Amino acid sequence: MLDTKIEPEAAELLSTRSRLTPRIANRLLKRVRDYADVNGDGIIDTKITKSALDMLEIDELGLDPADRNMLSLMIDRYGDKPVGLNTIAALTGDEASTIEGYYEPFLMQLGMLQRTPKGRVVTERAKRHLGKL
Repeated sequence: MLDTKIEPEAAELLSTRSRLTPRIANRLLKRVRDYADVNGDGIIDTKITKSALDMLEIDELGLDPADRNMLSLMIDRYGDKPVGLNTIAALTGDEASTIEGYYEPFLMQLGMLQRTPKGRVVTERAKRHLGKL
């Protein structure tokens, strides 16, 4: 699609960090391709991919800075207490619909966030991942 050479291992690495979403995979691929053009020989290999993803702050689970920020704010301000959607929106500065439609599904799929009748709760897995246990 981008007329760029990519090693299979690099493609697999990109796929694991793309939230299992083709649109995000394509966006990351373009960023990694640009990084490979500037910082390498234009070939996307594992080393270039890891460096680019580190620069973009996409961790091994596919969490980006906004995901980690939201979870950290919830932990730091509310601990184990449930947090309402509008409160999370106020904490992060995002729209409630963005949180509900973009961030929540992936974080719930990873087992990092749970919906309860009283609000959203950050799980032990998220706390461990963020080093907050």
